[in-house]
Amino acid sequence: MPPPPHDSGPPAPPLSLAEVEATARAAHAGQTDKAGRPYAEHLRAVAEGVRRRGGDEEQIAAAWLHDAVEDDALTEGWLDEAPLSRRTKDIVLALTKRAGEPPEAYAARILATPGARLVKEADLAHNADPARLAVLDAATRTRLTEKYTRMRALLGQG
Repeated sequence: MPPPPHDSGPPAPPLSLAEVEATARAAHAGQTDKAGRPYAEHLRAVAEGVRRRGGDEEQIAAAWLHDAVEDDALTEGWLDEAPLSRRTKDIVLALTKRAGEPPEAYAARILATPGARLVKEADLAHNADPARLAVLDAATRTRLTEKYTRMRALLGQG
């Protein structure tokens, strides 16, 4: 995990998208998704999905980091001190599921956070990709399909 930024002198310039990507890739190094693929492939797909949906650099940065705190790849303290915009940090925190949190509360937080819905839409689109789901066992595929459909409904996507 990268060390947190220091609090001495003038604020550090914001991380570039390339630096955010490198940080996310390093933080998730060695992790795989449910299909056994490198986790960074999911992060890249979500970032590209945000870009294709017209998202801005703050949303693309949040896409790269959207699972970092939730997966304990980076700490909330690191995020708080990182040279990122407040909006990027807010989106990442909005997308970070909390233990025992009902889906309705999670969706409400996403909807209440400017820019977060678009990032979650890109995340759901990649998670629900039929080609990605096809490699999972039937029970997992069914469970995840129902979960993603419910979250889309809570977010007003259908």
